[in-house]
Amino acid sequence: MITIWPQYLNKNLSLKEGRKISKEDAVKDPSMNEIEKALKRLGLSYNIDKERAYPGKWYEKSGRALVEWEGTKLELIREVSLKIKEIRH
Repeated sequence: MITIWPQYLNKNLSLKEGRKISKEDAVKDPSMNEIEKALKRLGLSYNIDKERAYPGKWYEKSGRALVEWEGTKLELIREVSLKIKEIRH
């Protein structure tokens, strides 16, 4: 299981603030709903936990997704981000 926080995909955050992929691949302010839609369209098995707060921002319940994935965490984050871009256009 791999955990995905919206912060991992957020173009507006620095790497220090939690972004894990390049700004080119990242999206602006991704929501948990968008992440869920992307996971659904990718046909992945996942669990959404909306009451969780990203450790770096413990006071803000952003939610997280727990995803079953065979590849690396970065590959998964990139796939989800690209799918959100596709959904938005």
